[in-house]
Amino acid sequence: MSHNNINRRDFLGFIGCCTCGLIIPSCTSVPITERKQLKILPESYINNQAYRMYERVKKSKDIKISDDKKTLSEIKEIGNRIEESVSAYFDKINVKDPTFNFRWEYILIDNDKIKNAWCLPGGKIAVYTGILKITEDKHGLAAVMGHEIAHAVAKHSIERASRSLLLNVGTTAADILSGGKISQTSRATGIDVAGMLRTFGIDNPFGRKQESEADYLGLIFSSLAGYDIRESVKIWERMKKANKGREIPEWMSTHPSSTRRIESLKNWIPEIIIEYPPIKKNS
Repeated sequence: MSHNNINRRDFLGFIGCCTCGLIIPSCTSVPITERKQLKILPESYINNQAYRMYERVKKSKDIKISDDKKTLSEIKEIGNRIEESVSAYFDKINVKDPTFNFRWEYILIDNDKIKNAWCLPGGKIAVYTGILKITEDKHGLAAVMGHEIAHAVAKHSIERASRSLLLNVGTTAADILSGGKISQTSRATGIDVAGMLRTFGIDNPFGRKQESEADYLGLIFSSLAGYDIRESVKIWERMKKANKGREIPEWMSTHPSSTRRIESLKNWIPEIIIEYPPIKKNS
C-alpha cells in the first residue's frame, strides 16, 4: 500500500493537532480594542522582512524620494509626537508598549498621482506627496499618519500573514487529500499559490475589520498627540469628492466605503476627545 493512501481521519487529526499547536499559544489581543487575533509568525521575522522591503523602496529606481525637506520635517515632527504619545500612554496604564521594538523612520515619496501613505511593521513609514492635497494641514496629516501607525501598533500585518500561513497549511492538507490536484491546477494555470498568500498577507490592503480598527485607534493616537481629530472627517469628505464615481462598492472592497467611514468617525470622535485627551509626557 502506498503512503498516499494514509487514513483520511488520521491525517485530518494530525493536521488538526498541528494547527491547534500553532494557534493556542498564539492568540493575542489588539491593544485598547482587545479584539482577539491570531499571531503565528514571530514579530521579529515580519519586522525584519519589512525593514528589508523598506530599504528596497528607498533604493528603487521606480520611486523618487522627495527633496522637500520642509514637508519631510513636518512629517517627522508629527510622527515623533504620535510615537512618543503612544509609548507614554501605555506606560501610564502599565501595559507593555507595543512599539518598544520599533525602529521608526519616515520618507516622503514624490508622486502627486498617489493619494496614500503606509506604515510597514516596525514603524517604517512612507507618505506620498499626492495625499498632501487631501490632508491640507498638520491635523489632517496627523489623522492619516495616526491611521497608518495604528496598523503597525495593532500588528495587522502579522495577523494577516499568520492567517495566510494557516490557510497555506489547510491548502497543503487539502492538496494531499485530493491526490495533488490543487498543486496540479496551480501549475496548469500558472498561479503561485504560496506567492499569492504572501502578497495577500503582507502587501495588500487590510480587511474592513482591520481598517475600521485602524481608523478608531488612529483617532486615539492623534488625540493623545494633541491633534484635532475632527479633521479626519473632513479628510474623508475630501477623499470621497476626489474619488467621485470611482469608488467600488463596499462589498467588493477590503476597505469600508467613505460614507461608512465618515459615519463611524463622527460617532467615535466625541467619546475619544473626552477619554483620550492629549497626554502629558514625563519630563
